[in-house]
Amino acid sequence: MIIAAFESSCDDTGVAVLDDERVLSNILASQTDIHARFGGVVPELAARSHLESISFLLDRSLEEADCKIDQVDVFAATVGPGLVGSLLVGLSFAKGLTLASRKRFVGVNHLLGHLHAVFLAFPQIQYPFIVLLVSGGHSEILLMKSWSNFSRIGRTRDDAAGESFDKIARMLGLSYPGGPELEKLASSGQASISFPRPLSDKTILDFSFSGLKTSVLYYMRDNPHEKKEDIAASFQSVIIDSLVEKTFLAAKLCEVSTVVIVGGVASNAALRERARACAIEKRMELFFPPAEYCTDNAAMIGRAALEMARRGAYSDLSENAVPFLGLV
Repeated sequence: MIIAAFESSCDDTGVAVLDDERVLSNILASQTDIHARFGGVVPELAARSHLESISFLLDRSLEEADCKIDQVDVFAATVGPGLVGSLLVGLSFAKGLTLASRKRFVGVNHLLGHLHAVFLAFPQIQYPFIVLLVSGGHSEILLMKSWSNFSRIGRTRDDAAGESFDKIARMLGLSYPGGPELEKLASSGQASISFPRPLSDKTILDFSFSGLKTSVLYYMRDNPHEKKEDIAASFQSVIIDSLVEKTFLAAKLCEVSTVVIVGGVASNAALRERARACAIEKRMELFFPPAEYCTDNAAMIGRAALEMARRGAYSDLSENAVPFLGLV
């Protein structure tokens, strides 16, 4: 089954072609330079950029995949969550191709794409397993018993981890995108500052990062000469400890021996190192997608669409963008 997938939920345009589980091409056009001068994503500019690049990216993706458009069996696109204008570009483009070619269409939940990105590299993973989904807008722990049987057992009560990284990066005067810049700064610092550990109760699987963010703000106000590297390293350490400890606690409570960590924040090197050490200590299996499949990309959308198509879960062409679409 040949799938052409489109991802345009926020500020990067992605197009991928998959032949069943094999990724033939995975092209991404970044908008970082466009939004950097504003310190964040400007929705109107993001949508326009998607519109300008998506057709060209499809041509490149098909060429790299050595595939012609009439060989595609299924077109897939992200339907949400995300910026509505951006979502509509990829969604409308995919539906137009579906209509013109008389093929099938699958609308994919962006978060479901993240959940199944790990199968692009590790198709052998067996259910059940615990998933930590950490991205710019989401921090959730899920128990996955099968493709369609999963439940959320932990979530952030306020800011998501990625959102917190971006906000602290802005406080530190770092450029957009903040998360990777903060990680880079933290790598040369020492985690020597004792910021509060949110929701440290061993029976609670939820996260809370807004109080930590406020604590960093007050610390910077009262200690204006503190090294930014140490502030970044200390903040990052608290976030990572919370994510890892609660994820492996969830695995223990659910009597599951496999942990999967996905989403944009999953590309953080310090998070990967801390999680691997914890997995060895607790004798559990741990899987991360490769870094290129952690951040937003079309290959993960195509992989989720493949599972849906295999089950006959095709979408109607009337399906619309849902900016605040949830997972469960």
